[in-house]
Formats: sequence, C-alpha cells, structure tokens
Amino acid sequence: MIKKIGKKFFEILTKISPKLSATFLYVYRTKEIPNLKNPQTFNEKTTWLKLYKYSDNDLVTMCADKYEVRKYIKEKKLNNILNELYGVYNNFDDINFDMLPEKFVLKCTHGCAFNIICNNKKDFDIELAKKNINKWMKEKYGYATTELHYTKIKPKIIIEKYLCDEEGKMPIDYKFYCFNGKVGAILVCSEREKKLKLTYFDKFWNQKEYNKLNWGTATKISKPHNLAEMIKIAETLAGSFPFVRVDLYNKQNDIIFGELTFTPACCCAPYYTKYGDIELGKMLDI
Repeated sequence: MIKKIGKKFFEILTKISPKLSATFLYVYRTKEIPNLKNPQTFNEKTTWLKLYKYSDNDLVTMCADKYEVRKYIKEKKLNNILNELYGVYNNFDDINFDMLPEKFVLKCTHGCAFNIICNNKKDFDIELAKKNINKWMKEKYGYATTELHYTKIKPKIIIEKYLCDEEGKMPIDYKFYCFNGKVGAILVCSEREKKLKLTYFDKFWNQKEYNKLNWGTATKISKPHNLAEMIKIAETLAGSFPFVRVDLYNKQNDIIFGELTFTPACCCAPYYTKYGDIELGKMLDI
C-alpha cells in the first residue's frame, strides 16, 4: 500500500513539475540532493538529460520502445543481432500459445521489468500471465520515474525467443555505457538466478570499482573473445545520442541485441560508489 501511494505521488508530481518530481525521486533513492544547474556526477547528468533532452525526443522514444527499436537496428544494418521475434500483439487474447515453442519471453514494449519468462509451456500459467500483461498494458509507465519518453510509447506485446547458455541459464548481460558515441564503461550483469551481481570494466577489460561492494561478485568474469565486435556494435548504435546504454547478450559468441536504455535506474542509481558516480560523470559531455 505504501509503495502504491508513493508511486501515485510521483505520478501526480511529475504532471505538475517534472523537475521537482525528479529531484524528490533522486533524494529518495540516493539520499543526496542533485545539482541540476551544474551537474557533475553520472546520476546528475543523466537526470539532466532525461528532463531537458530526452523527454520530448522522437528518436529516443522510438529506441526505448522494445518493438520499434528493431527499425533503428535495421537502419544501422545490424539485422543479424536481433533476437528471433515470434509475434507482436495489441491484445493478449490475440496470442495463439499453441503456435509458440516450449520456451519464450513475453514483453510489454513501453516500460521496464514488464517481462514474463516461460521455461516450460506445460507449466505456464496463461491466466496469471494475462492478468499481469493486461495490468501492465494499462499502465502509463514513465510518470512515476520522470522518464517521460516512455509515456509516449504506444503499448504492445511482443514474444521473443528465450535466450539461455549451454547450462540452460540466462546468458551474461553486457551493458555498454556509451558517451557521445564511444564506449566508456561496460557493466556485466551475472548470477541472475541467485542474486544479481554487477561488475564494471573499461573497454580494455580492466575492472573498475564503480559500484558498492555488496553489489559485486567474487567470481572472475572472463573477457569475451568477441569484445571488439561488441564494442563496434555498441558504438554504431550509440552515435546519435549524448548517452545511451547498449545492452547485448553473448550467446555462444553470437551477439544478440537486448535493448537501448537512456535513463538507467531512472538516473538515480543507489549502487554507485561516490568515485564511480563522479568518474562515469566525467565521461559524459552534455
């Protein structure tokens, strides 16, 4: 109930004053007051971008849309990195589950964490999935987090191929932080089956202490054999934006596109160290 009340508060405040809402959210999540007149840290600079550059940018809106972004990928001649698409729908009831494989992923295209993974269709609860999807489809995502580019996306449902490694686990997620068209940092997300772990590297695969220790992993993260190709892809997709995070999977050395993220953690991530927030901020010229 408290979470719902808080969400409604931010939704209303955003419609009154996006700047005030973004400031309140920043303080709530990071326990710090953002300097938006002269932003220095990564959180501050991306908050500035989401308010003044990305909130009414048609290309950003298109690329944040999990379906429409496929057009941008094709324009960049990178069709080969697109995950297999089983279908796109306006309504849940239009989905023919008999035609789907045993494993797949359902996604709403207009927000964050609107995903349902099916590992085994025999055990898949269609009615529960319908309840969740229909709830998400009605949500105007972006007001509660002052990510206004999301509010302009027309909600759709897509179904994609489920990605897994040789052991049947989710493949490692590589997130390329691109500043003014160049990769400045790489975030590796691992151990999702247990508790998500975050490890940062520079483009030469030197580990960087950008996140707090409780978010890190003791497991050694090996450098991908095709890292140079991944960087090239990320920079090709990032060239049109001051900042964008390009998310890629590396499945048995096949590079597969995840998504483009312009406002990671709604621009007030609490997991950066002060050093990490400042160093990442130095890379971003706004």
